[in-house]
Amino acid sequence: MRRFLSVLAAMICGAVSGAHAADLPDMPILRGTQGLSTSTVNWQGFYVGVQGGYGSSSEDFNGSNANLLAVVISGSVVQQIPGVAQFNPIFGRQTDRSWGYGVFGGYNSQWDDVVIGLEASYMHGPFGGTSTASGEFVSRAPLSDNLFHNAVVTSSTSMSITDMATFRARAAYAWGCFLPYMFGGFALGNADILRSVVLQDSVSVNQGGPFSLLPPSSALLGAHDHLVVGYTAGLGVDINLVGDLFMRAEWEYVRFATNLLNVTDPHLNTVRAGLGYKF
Repeated sequence: MRRFLSVLAAMICGAVSGAHAADLPDMPILRGTQGLSTSTVNWQGFYVGVQGGYGSSSEDFNGSNANLLAVVISGSVVQQIPGVAQFNPIFGRQTDRSWGYGVFGGYNSQWDDVVIGLEASYMHGPFGGTSTASGEFVSRAPLSDNLFHNAVVTSSTSMSITDMATFRARAAYAWGCFLPYMFGGFALGNADILRSVVLQDSVSVNQGGPFSLLPPSSALLGAHDHLVVGYTAGLGVDINLVGDLFMRAEWEYVRFATNLLNVTDPHLNTVRAGLGYKF
């Protein structure tokens, strides 16, 4: 069975092996037992690359914006409309998907077909989510200002992780021109978290309108450029193309630990493709 898999790997990587044939005398011999080696590529050394990916981000928006709503309607006749002061949506888990791009780089050490390395990966993209709820409240009788009101209250909470870096330890097995690997490490992210309530009021002298819009009022509570810390784990494969050029396919899971502004358990799942070069 091992001989069959070796032949299969050699067939798949035949073109790559041919491209390397002229260089074989100059390649470092890293294998202790040539007859049992399945790798035709020297993966040892530093490498860098570019990557792009698509993924989902999910987080729990706990708590409510009741305190912000109280600030918005304080001193306003709108609070006389039944139900406005009690508008208090509870936000839950939100999941969104987006694209990202970035770079990676690291170092491999190789013993026979076993490759161990350290790597840093960076991704930039609009990862995060927003949860929004709106309520419309109409006065059935004139309020204390002798006007009818049509008030729309929009309450929202959001989290955006635009920049993310992970630092991993990798363990891989070289098989022909393939290098399947798994990794684990820690992650850093740059997060913006925002909670807001916006009141858009309109008034009329008649119950049925027409209504005239008033300037909106709002209250915001946010944390910008907040550092979040977590861990990462994933799987991938590097495929040698020609010379020291290789392509990559990878899945990464990242989970951050934070409880800022009642936003908890943010995590991301991304799949990526990349192109790298080993020095």
